[in-house]
Amino acid sequence: MSNISSIIRNVRNIMRQDRGVSGDAQRLEQLGWMVFLKILDEKDQELELIRDGYQSVIPEKFQWRNWAADPEGITGDELLLFIDHPTDGLFAALKKLKAAHAPQRAGLVREVFDGSNNYMKSGFEMRKVINQLNGFDFNNSADRHIFGTVYESILTELRDAGNKGEYYTPRAITRLMTQMTAPRLGEKVLDPAAGTGGFLTAAIDHIRKNGVDTLDDEAVLRQSISGWELKPVSYVLGLTNLILHGLDVPDWHYRDSLKTEYNTIGPKQQVDVILANPPFGASIADGVETNFP
Repeated sequence: MSNISSIIRNVRNIMRQDRGVSGDAQRLEQLGWMVFLKILDEKDQELELIRDGYQSVIPEKFQWRNWAADPEGITGDELLLFIDHPTDGLFAALKKLKAAHAPQRAGLVREVFDGSNNYMKSGFEMRKVINQLNGFDFNNSADRHIFGTVYESILTELRDAGNKGEYYTPRAITRLMTQMTAPRLGEKVLDPAAGTGGFLTAAIDHIRKNGVDTLDDEAVLRQSISGWELKPVSYVLGLTNLILHGLDVPDWHYRDSLKTEYNTIGPKQQVDVILANPPFGASIADGVETNFP
């Protein structure tokens, strides 16, 4: 565990040396898309081993293994150009990503990079951050398990960096509420203010422990978990969290749940279980209050 803590501490200190990153919120956004790409690539490599003909939606040159995994890989101005080039860079490519074989997964990647920025101005500092992140192996079950603790560290920062009444629910509370609500296999579970996905991952763990015995059961579970989130950094971390929990294409949306008028919610939109901690005190879009009596 001390290794994991030191990686997070090192990343924080390296980012403080970069003149482009100012404050917790930007540091988290930077960390968010980098961790997302690394985890997506590790899950892709896992799926390539167990599924015949599986193909990543990320173009080969932008897969983490091909540009980031080698500690002696590209750095400095070459790395910055690789990330930021207006037509051929990583951000430019992933913001308009299409993949005929997996359009939904490609759509999630587009959404992540549309709402993220590369703040780092030094390719040398960025290489140092990448090399630190390569200290995690998310396909190693011990590291994957420990990643929950890494998440706690990131979320503690989010909580400190948050404002306008944002509140990230401690894991002990999400676990207790999930046990009390006891979602069952086949029930649709929604968190309409999902943050980083804490309630949904607790629901996934609970249902797996109490009712998933076959691959068919697992397929039912994957179809029954939904989340909506409006803050870009939380959206990326939540999506990453769900992918890490084995949902290849999570039902996860960048959405303001209050934008839906209550009288337009019909039987198709209804769910069996809502597990949520509403963001009390957050500002809302003008006119939203008229959607509700």
